[in-house]
Amino acid sequence: MLEFKQNIRGNVALGVNPIGCKQEVLNQVNYVKSNGTFDGPKKVLIIGASSSYGLATRISLAFGTGADTIGVSFEKGPKSARSLGTPGWYNNIAFREAAEKEGLVAKNFVADAFSHETKQDVIDYIKNEFGGKVDLVVYSLASGRRNDPDTGEAYVSSIKAIGEPVVGPNIEMQTQNYYTQTLETATEEEIANTVKVMGGEDWQLWMEALKEADVLADGVLTTNYSYLGSELNRPYYGGGTLGQAKADCDVKAETINDLLADVNGKAQVIVATAVTTKASSVIPFFPVYCIGLYKVMEEKGTHETPIMHIDRILRDMVYGDKAEYDEMGRMRPDSWELDSDTQAKTKALIEKINAENFNTDLTAYDLFVKEFSNLSGFDVDGYVEEEVTLEDLKALEY
Repeated sequence: MLEFKQNIRGNVALGVNPIGCKQEVLNQVNYVKSNGTFDGPKKVLIIGASSSYGLATRISLAFGTGADTIGVSFEKGPKSARSLGTPGWYNNIAFREAAEKEGLVAKNFVADAFSHETKQDVIDYIKNEFGGKVDLVVYSLASGRRNDPDTGEAYVSSIKAIGEPVVGPNIEMQTQNYYTQTLETATEEEIANTVKVMGGEDWQLWMEALKEADVLADGVLTTNYSYLGSELNRPYYGGGTLGQAKADCDVKAETINDLLADVNGKAQVIVATAVTTKASSVIPFFPVYCIGLYKVMEEKGTHETPIMHIDRILRDMVYGDKAEYDEMGRMRPDSWELDSDTQAKTKALIEKINAENFNTDLTAYDLFVKEFSNLSGFDVDGYVEEEVTLEDLKALEY
């Protein structure tokens, strides 16, 4: 029988609990169901669907609006007792099983979303087995590396400052170490490579391919989840290489809007709030911001996990009547995070955090760690241990 152990190296999770991943997916399904149904899309393509915002979007729309979904993600399945695969592999399977029990279509493509071949495979499936058209395309892909689909050249992103180095506190969860980190400045090449990987180019390529193939429904909506943050994290996020990539998504949204004009379509950048993801744990300084912010927002009753945040976005804003926009036309559900009182209290709390108290009740460190653990199927509410063999996992139908 397999024994599932959480393994963290620095702030990167290496272990996985497949049974816990399934329970976490079911917990999210039950959360959406508890909120009732709402009117929304029925045929949805989600690029980057196996975790965090992409998975939450898929769950919210399937169990909130009864949508059939296609999910594209690059994940790894089980090979041995020491190599059980990635959480997203099991998330995809758990979602498909839950959706099919409701009579919904839940197609998983495990492939390189950046490639022309994957785009064509998805298009062929839409034409031949998915009704021919999609009415929502969600781009929620997170990757640190991308191969150009035309040249094959590999690009790697960098999380760095621009202009001047940034010095500040960070946390290593593996050792529970609070330390001072210096974030070096990026070169022009590193900035360009980060935009190439994490900007809006692939989003635009997907929409061009889908449009050319005539698989977009009239009135189609395509969304891209972004993050801007506040003045508290601007030096290393909005003002750094990550911010340049996010700005490129704004530019590409305008291009995509022009592309979709003759099908009455729209491209919408959605600026989401700070949540616990695999990415947020490794962004320099960001964990300290989170444990301060979460504490304040938890006390205010405004803290959200990805499923809570995405379900509110879709239910109340995208397909509801409570949408908020900024001067650039971006949807702004991050207004709870950016509330002036919330930011002031977060700033004051962060200034009190040090090596002696960062993991005490002063902060939301325990909450951050729990949410981080949940991403890999550990410390999941409602989890019941099961005896599972490697053969059981390999036999799962993808």
